[in-house]
Amino acid sequence: MKKNLFGLGVVLFALSLSACGQGSKTETAKKPETTVAGSEAAGESKAAGETTAAATEKAEVKEMKGDALAKIVSDKDEKEKYLVIDVRSAEDYAKGHIKFALNMPLDTFKDEVSKIKDWKDKDVVLYCNSGKMSGEAADILVNDGFTKVYNAEGVKKHSYELTTYGNIRGDELMEKAKDALVVDAREAKDFEKGHFATAVNVNPEDTKTIDAILPDDKNTLILTHCYSGNRSAKAAEYIASKGYTNVWNCLDGTKEIRYDFSKGDK
Repeated sequence: MKKNLFGLGVVLFALSLSACGQGSKTETAKKPETTVAGSEAAGESKAAGETTAAATEKAEVKEMKGDALAKIVSDKDEKEKYLVIDVRSAEDYAKGHIKFALNMPLDTFKDEVSKIKDWKDKDVVLYCNSGKMSGEAADILVNDGFTKVYNAEGVKKHSYELTTYGNIRGDELMEKAKDALVVDAREAKDFEKGHFATAVNVNPEDTKTIDAILPDDKNTLILTHCYSGNRSAKAAEYIASKGYTNVWNCLDGTKEIRYDFSKGDK
């Protein structure tokens, strides 16, 4: 009887050891799953944090000396890498502004930012009289996601060479072409391939070709354009020097955008 009880005890002891062993294996198997899940959650949390930080990071506004800006606008190739914006009033702009500068007055600047969204990751230079208003405009751009923004010395702090003809972009040219005298300063062979119905072709190197097409009314809306904005700027400058008060050069030449010449049809 004692032997039977002893044998039964051994069997029960062995069974209990087996059960404990299985329980340990189960717990061991579960631990890695919990650890992996925890690591993934931690990784996702970290990635989310990094994304949030990147999203809230803004570019810094850089200062630009007047000499540097003057050098940029005097170089026909370098000027195409920058968009220069005058944030003064339309009246101040008309009296004289930096060559190739668009006018986007600070009062309405926020409403017009969408017009230059294609420059969000390119170099944008702003200026005014003193640098204060252009600094405010620069902050608006970086808050809107622009990444390369410069605040340049104002026209009262640096002796820039100023012009009186205005500057516009391609969309505005096409919008106004049918109601203006369009002066096409491209080469004749390019003009013949296609042009606005209201356009006349001139050679900016030969001012006689410009004199021949100028109207009597000095307030006539005159829009100039060419391949890159350089030849047309020369034509615009000459026309403005003859006393014409409503002259605008297109910064976007046919090299930059595809013109819809049908927009000039009346």
